[in-house]
Amino acid sequence: MSLKRFGYFGKARFALKYLQRKNPFYITGTQNHYTGELPLAKHAEKEEILFDENNSAKKTKLPVPVSNGDGHPSIDLSFQNCREAYKSKDTKEVLRAYCVLSLCSVNTLVNNNKRILKWSKKILGKRLFKKMMRSTFYGHFVAGEDIEEIRPVITKNRMFGVKSILDYSVEKDISTEEATEAEMRGCVTSDGKHHVSHLQLPNRRFLAYRQFADRRENVVSARTYFYEDENQCDENMHTILKSIDSVSACTDGSGFAAVKLTALGRPQLLLQMSAALVSIRNFFDRFAGTEGDMSRRKFREEDFARRLGDMGVSLSPDDTRKWFSILDITDDGEVDLLDWDNLLEVNMNLSKLFVVPNIATGELDPLVTGLSESEEEQMKNMLHRVNMVVEYAAQSGVRIMVDAEQTYFQPAISRLTMEMMRKFNTNRAVVFNTYQCYLKQAYANMMIDMDLAKREDFFFGAKIVRGAYMEQERERARAISYPDPINPTFESTTQMYHGVLEEVLRQINAREKGKIAVMVATHNEDTIRFTVEKMKQHGVMPDDRVICFGQLYGMCDQVSFPLGQAGYSVYKYVPYGPVDEVLPYLSRRAKENGSMLKKVKKEKRLLWSELKRRISTGQFLYDPLKVLPPS
Repeated sequence: MSLKRFGYFGKARFALKYLQRKNPFYITGTQNHYTGELPLAKHAEKEEILFDENNSAKKTKLPVPVSNGDGHPSIDLSFQNCREAYKSKDTKEVLRAYCVLSLCSVNTLVNNNKRILKWSKKILGKRLFKKMMRSTFYGHFVAGEDIEEIRPVITKNRMFGVKSILDYSVEKDISTEEATEAEMRGCVTSDGKHHVSHLQLPNRRFLAYRQFADRRENVVSARTYFYEDENQCDENMHTILKSIDSVSACTDGSGFAAVKLTALGRPQLLLQMSAALVSIRNFFDRFAGTEGDMSRRKFREEDFARRLGDMGVSLSPDDTRKWFSILDITDDGEVDLLDWDNLLEVNMNLSKLFVVPNIATGELDPLVTGLSESEEEQMKNMLHRVNMVVEYAAQSGVRIMVDAEQTYFQPAISRLTMEMMRKFNTNRAVVFNTYQCYLKQAYANMMIDMDLAKREDFFFGAKIVRGAYMEQERERARAISYPDPINPTFESTTQMYHGVLEEVLRQINAREKGKIAVMVATHNEDTIRFTVEKMKQHGVMPDDRVICFGQLYGMCDQVSFPLGQAGYSVYKYVPYGPVDEVLPYLSRRAKENGSMLKKVKKEKRLLWSELKRRISTGQFLYDPLKVLPPS
């Protein structure tokens, strides 16, 4: 057959396919010329159902690296291997990635990206603008518009060892003024007041302030929801349910759906619940003291009565005994923090009975203010939405990753997430909470929650991150005069992160294997190296699937794919949605990359090295979809 009519690229593709048929290792995903691995390198194989580029299902054997003897695969933890990093990408994708990250290194473009996108759309028109975005930023940072577009991307990544957390990343692009008004409407009670007593002034952070109402300010790596009304929350819930359907259809039970609880209810309710939780914790300190690990502190009934007297709270012996019995949920004669947190669940009794003196007015005030009728209805609506999302995910075989948010919402978000764990994590980890290690309380919060999971014998799921709101949190604390919740330095945050990881690995071995599952969500290569080494020290194997790694789609491929291809459990946070409606997300990704010039510089260098390597070795037309291990 003559090849003349195919032209140069057609001939080259035909030649590569011919060579691959003659020698299956010529450009395979496992060894020989492409990877540089020795022909004697051994791999096990596992059979999975995957989808090809035509969305046709077929059984495929995937390589699984075999341990060198310690249960961990051999891997270059310097993450300098460009071949392993970009084995899943064709040359067009490598070139696009290099160009996009190069543009993200130009401060003028990054700082004015919204204006540039707006004018580009106006000049090019909708059709050409869409094509341009697909060829650049959208194509690099977003997997596609809908399930049909994202399925091949997810399948291809899975073939190369990387699973997916799906997030429908559509955002409303509203002005600062609109965001401010929406936040203030959503963060004031139905009577137009803030319900925080004088006693709780240290908790003034649980109020809304106009100068910080636009929660997008100084935040580049997290999406923000603003409350409109209950109908909008219902719409958000249905969007999340559709996202769960997408995960179920695309990932064969291996994926997650990402959820923000501020999408599902009025933020004022989260503020009130957070204020109540923190007040209750502060009161616990007054009864149990502040020495030692918070999760180990406790007090007895006589301590309880004495402390109430010291505080000027007048309760009869019968009432004191009644309250202590309510608090002592384990009925062991002692109240610890896990018992004490039950206080929120008896809110109605608490607001009627447990009163404390207000120093400013001389009156007795309830520790926790009861909700109005409309607020109770809104709270029920929010809890119903949260429950429906998790229940639907559990029925669909999908896991839920609840994202962390600002510290003035987070106590309530964490408590609601733990309640969902209690209910749904009985047979496996369906719900995962997120812990931000830039917070001074990160270690204590995680230990308390792991203790609760152990005591009540449910599966504990967590994602560990550094945090997304540092500048905003610090500025807010400074302006409103409450203690800065953020660790003082990057090094102290790293120390916190590593301390949390060490304790997690210790507890993984202390409980039945599989009862704790944790995602190490970081782009920091030192932390990933630390995690791998500590897994070895604690005897936690990649095949145990209790520790996994997570990075953002379009970023840090030099870490994700070598880890995944070596046999570690790795996830990409994969956004999807229509081009026009994900522009706010793309704007944040551009800013985030522009703020991490050192990491971007390394990625650009590796991408450039891979381009040069493919050209010099005649692999410019390398096609990862054709690279399958011989069956």
